[in-house]
This record gives sequence, C-alpha cells and structure tokens, in this order.
Amino acid sequence: MLTPSTPAIHWDDPTREAAFGDWLAHVATTHHLDTSSLCVASADASFRRYFRILGPAQSSAIIMDAPPDKENSEPFVRIAKLLTDANLPAPHVLAWDEAQGFMLLTDLGQHTLLDVLRTPEANAPVAGAPFAEPRVARALMEAAVDLLIQWQLASKPNTLPPYDDALLRRELQLFPDWYVQKHKGITLDAGQQAALTLSFERIIATNLDAPQVFVHRDYMPRNLLVDRSGSLGIVDFQDAVMGPVTYDIASLMRDAFWTWDDDFVMDITIRYWERARKKGLLNHADWASDFGAFFKAVEWMGLQRHLKILGIFARLTLRDGKPKYLADTPRFIQYVRATASRYIELKPLARLLDQIEGA
Repeated sequence: MLTPSTPAIHWDDPTREAAFGDWLAHVATTHHLDTSSLCVASADASFRRYFRILGPAQSSAIIMDAPPDKENSEPFVRIAKLLTDANLPAPHVLAWDEAQGFMLLTDLGQHTLLDVLRTPEANAPVAGAPFAEPRVARALMEAAVDLLIQWQLASKPNTLPPYDDALLRRELQLFPDWYVQKHKGITLDAGQQAALTLSFERIIATNLDAPQVFVHRDYMPRNLLVDRSGSLGIVDFQDAVMGPVTYDIASLMRDAFWTWDDDFVMDITIRYWERARKKGLLNHADWASDFGAFFKAVEWMGLQRHLKILGIFARLTLRDGKPKYLADTPRFIQYVRATASRYIELKPLARLLDQIEGA
C-alpha cells in the first residue's frame, strides 16, 4: 500500500542498511536512479516497507524492502507476472535480490484510490462523508469493478493456492483466538462456543459453494493506485489465491478504512453483478438471474472476511506493536452485526457478538 510520505529512512540493523546501500548503488547505475532522491513511500501491515526514488526525466520507481527472514517475496513476483500477463496494471519487477529481499518496481502512482475518494478536508474515512465529486467517485469505483472482472476472467486452475476449507477455518479462528480471547479477555462458555462453531460451519459451507476464480484477497481502495491520468493500478496482491468469486467484490464494498452508505454499496455491487454475469462468471445456482441470491452470497463471504480482520487487527496490536489498526475495529463490528442480523441462520452469531461487545 503505497502512499506519499517524507519520514527519514531508519534502519534497525546496520548490516542490512549496508547491504541495501551496496544493492542500491548497483541498481542505480543500471537504471539511472538518483540516490539522493530516495525517500519513504509507505509501510504496510506486514514487515514490508516501500521507498520512492527518482529516475530519468523525473520519472519515479518504487523499492521494496522485504526482509527474507520475515517476508517471502516470491509470491509477489509470481503474481505480478500473472497480472501483467492478463494486461492488468500491476508493478513490473525491474530488479530483485531474492536473497536479501530488495526489489525495484515500476511506480503506478503516488495516491491510492482511498486518498482520491476522500474529501480534501477529511483526515479519516467516516460513514456518510461527502465526496468532493460523487460522479468521479462512482466512475473510479466502476473502473475498479472492471479491473476486478478482468482479473477473474484470467483465472486458471492449479495456478494459485486454493482458498479451501482449511484456510477458511484458519482465518475464522483468528476471531476467537485474537479478538475475543486475547483482545477482549473473554473465554467463551460451552454454549457460546457451540453458537460460534455452528455459525462458522454455515459460513464455510456457503463460501465453498461459490465458483472459484483468482482472488486478490485485499481488493480495496487502499490497494488501488491512481496515476496522473486517473487510471488505476493494483498492488498488495501477494496473498492471492484461487477462491470464491464473491470475495473481492465483498472486500471492495465493505472496506477496511472507509464505510460506504448502503445505497452506494448496492449500486456498485449491482453494476458488478450485471457485468460479471454477462461474462459468465456467475453461472451458479440462480445467481445470474437473481441479484438477491448473489448479494446474500457476497454478504456471507464478507462476513468471513470481517471476522478474520477483527482477529488480524487485534494480532497486529498485541503481537506486532501496531495499535493503529484497532481504531477501525468498530467498523467491522458494525459490518458483522448488520449481516448477522439480516439472516435467520446467523442469529446465534448476532447474539454472541452482542454478548462479546456488552450490548
């Protein structure tokens, strides 16, 4: 997730700093980079961080610093090629020191779609915040939908790891392990655990029933870059899998850092549905003819993601020392509560959430 920033570059490990200096000197010569322009671009929820550097004619490039003992960069390189082979706008890998975890990439833009969608005076995404230009926001989100469909149409079997039963369960387990027990300090009793287990089984069964396509797994405005022409670019795709067609549209419309109003969620999701069914992506059950059936599946897929993220945000705080993410947990509690309260099968989960949150 790359956003403009100007902090000085800090290294905890002098040995790694020296290795980076040697590597940078080499690639700077090959790619005609101005090393004096090097600055921080961003960091993300992992151990990766990104720098920006100027090249010829004031063009810019991105450098990824991904310590190999903490981050495996091979999936990023492999999936970047999948995206570019499908004519999708993803960074091109210009140089990669696999052993040391340094990478030079093309720069897709200094602003995320989230930056562009916020009003100039807004410092944080809030529900109901106005857009500076609603027409532009809708056009950009439709462009994101078009890229998503292009990504899904590029799907090939046995190319990405499966988003299977085991992975869905591991992700859901983050909610009781990290959010409920470690963050909230609550130990579920037998009845509460039974309600959670039943809810998980229903969520997993529903999501595994969906058609399988390439899944970005974090497809949201913060991971889409906007260049000077207004075109979008895709980043943060290294965790992509083969999984439910409902996942990425749920991720796009139930954002981790921005709350859309329900009318806009419905509007963009319908636009996705209309385009995806024409492309044959939704030939499953009655999804292609019944938007309501498809939207229910999207909500249940989103529910799995919301519960997972609550666990991840708690883990980032408690294990990784990154407390800023917990500020967004109320958004996900609301997402879970809204979905669970809409479906009779999920009423036990809704009641359990009320107990956990003390409502």
